[in-house]
Amino acid sequence: MSEKATRVAYGEALVELGAVNDKVVVLDADLAGATNTNKFAKAYPQRFFNMGIAEANMVNVAAGLSTMGLVPFCSTFAMFGAGRAYEQVRNSIAYPRFNVKLCMTHAGLSVGEDGGSHQAIEDIALMRVIPGMTVIVPADANEARKAVFAAAEFEGPMYLRFARMNTPVFEEDYPFEIGKANVMRQGTDAVVFACGMMVGESLAAAEQLAAEGKQVAVINVHTIKPIDAACVREWAEKCGNVITVEEHSVIGGLGDAVADVLMGQVNCKFKKIGVQDQFGQSGKAKDVLREYGLTAPQIAEAIKAAL
Repeated sequence: MSEKATRVAYGEALVELGAVNDKVVVLDADLAGATNTNKFAKAYPQRFFNMGIAEANMVNVAAGLSTMGLVPFCSTFAMFGAGRAYEQVRNSIAYPRFNVKLCMTHAGLSVGEDGGSHQAIEDIALMRVIPGMTVIVPADANEARKAVFAAAEFEGPMYLRFARMNTPVFEEDYPFEIGKANVMRQGTDAVVFACGMMVGESLAAAEQLAAEGKQVAVINVHTIKPIDAACVREWAEKCGNVITVEEHSVIGGLGDAVADVLMGQVNCKFKKIGVQDQFGQSGKAKDVLREYGLTAPQIAEAIKAAL
């Protein structure tokens, strides 16, 4: 199975998109090499704006560009785009419902060596709570590409979360529709709702459990908001055991979004796997993920304990 980082797929998709949609413009906050928007800058220099290390200003400029009929894609690290520029995202983009795409990379613990100060583990929660904000977390490079094209067609503010590290690209070509979860694996003993790179880890965990006679369904919830409530309820009722897995705090992210759907509606066991109430730390990405219990074998053990 090949591997590619979703941030790389994002940069490539922007170049493709730019060729067919001349309304697309791209803004970056002096991190174009890391976010991969430098590919767009090279292909369409007149439509690329390096705003320097001034994230709040970048977001406000993107808001202004959107009022001219352009489709701005705004990028930096998730910690800076969702964190530092939060007020501008809320008041300059979401409040007036401007058509800006906030495409933030280097999210989650898998940033690795940059450590807790740069590992955004609360960005999904921050964006999810903003009224009218659509929140998408692609599971692999193919889905990242499809999400970029879908974002350009979608009218309104949107947050897309991309990762730094290389992750497996699924061999099967799944459809992508905003607000519609994808069933990646069937099962009856438990259902895992996952997003981002945790979809791949959850599939590997389910495979491990299958060898032990336990059949675990895996659902790719790429759209955290609006969540596919019908899919969540259907599989929770079918399996009775619900587990959520995310490379994000267990507070305010995918787990809470799933819990909101099920509360008072479905009688089931429920467990959230993710970052507990703590910051990340510096280390090789895979070592950091292991430290926080987010590798396939650890997820498999947590699922077994929950059954």
